[in-house]
Amino acid sequence: MSSDVVRVVYRKYDGTAHRDYPARRLTEDDLGVWLGVTAGTESIYHGQPSVEQIPFVLLVPHDAWWSTMFNPPPRTSEVYCDIASPARWEGDTVHLIDLDLDVVRRRGTGLVELRDEDEFAEHRVRFGYPEETVAQARAAAEWLYGALGDGTEPFASAYRKWLALVV
Repeated sequence: MSSDVVRVVYRKYDGTAHRDYPARRLTEDDLGVWLGVTAGTESIYHGQPSVEQIPFVLLVPHDAWWSTMFNPPPRTSEVYCDIASPARWEGDTVHLIDLDLDVVRRRGTGLVELRDEDEFAEHRVRFGYPEETVAQARAAAEWLYGALGDGTEPFASAYRKWLALVV
C-alpha cells in the first residue's frame, strides 16, 4: 500500500544532490504518477534548504527519460520538463537522475525553448555519460520540444485539473 506522501529525489549523474522534496500523490494513470507540491513545502534545491514559493504539479511518467512540472502564474514557465533518467521507485521514494537538458514552454507566448545544452555538453564529458544515455536524453528533448508546441497531452490541458488541486 502506498502512502499519500512521496519523496522526490533528483541527483546529478555523479550522485550530487540536486532537488529533494515531499509531494502529495494525486493519482496514477496511463501517463504516470501525478504529484502535487503546495506553496510552503520545505525542500532542498541545488543542495541547499529552500521553501517552495509557488505550488506545482509533477508528472513522473512510466518509463520515460523526462519528468514535468506544471506551474501556475506568476511562474513564467507554464510547463517545465527536466530530461532525466527513467524514474526508479523504492517504496514511496522516487529517484531521478537530472541530465541537465530542459524543455520549457513560456506562459503567455507559448514559446518552447530547449535549455542548458552547454551544461549537458560539459557534464557529458565531466561525468562520462554513456552514449546510450546521451541518445536517450537527446531523443526525449526532441520529442518534448514538439509535444509542448503541438497540443500533445498531457501538455495541452490534461494537467489543469491536477494543478487546480494544489493552487
